[in-house]
Amino acid sequence: MTSTVLLWVWGVLAVAGGVLVFILNSMARVTFALLGSLMCAGAVVALLGLPYLGVVIVLMMVMEMVIMAVFMIAYMMNPAGLMPMSMLHNTRGALLISGAVFAAMVTGIFLAPWPDRSGAPPEDSTVQVGMSLMGDQMLTMVTLGLVLLATMVGATVLATRRGRYDRFGDDLDQRPAKDPVGGGVGR
Repeated sequence: MTSTVLLWVWGVLAVAGGVLVFILNSMARVTFALLGSLMCAGAVVALLGLPYLGVVIVLMMVMEMVIMAVFMIAYMMNPAGLMPMSMLHNTRGALLISGAVFAAMVTGIFLAPWPDRSGAPPEDSTVQVGMSLMGDQMLTMVTLGLVLLATMVGATVLATRRGRYDRFGDDLDQRPAKDPVGGGVGR
């Protein structure tokens, strides 16, 4: 009973966040409305028995929206994307296209030959999702993820001029620590 109530609450909040994307009038607000909607969608997926996939959705969306917000603050001509704007473009055409796509998808739901369930549900849904998504390439993808992480960390380290222990001097013997850039730890 509790999971059903939570499913409805998260589902309604996800739809409400999606609606807010088209009602709000600034990119920053739209970004956070979309973030809220996608986090609720991740919670719905987790409640439906795929917690790993739900957490991955939430993590991916949080990082994506934070990066979008950072780029808005850094590069948009209006301050932080807070200037009024409209997210609605070609409303009649969009309404016709989205109505047709929705009707086709609903028709597909009723006309598709859905298979009957066979067997019992798996004990570990995370393993099943991983095998469904990546099959025999799971080790390749895990290795690729670690290589990409190491590349990002290495690029960040190489891009910064100062290191973690820069304020302690070349031989790490400078006491008290002297911060070479003002405003840091050694203010």
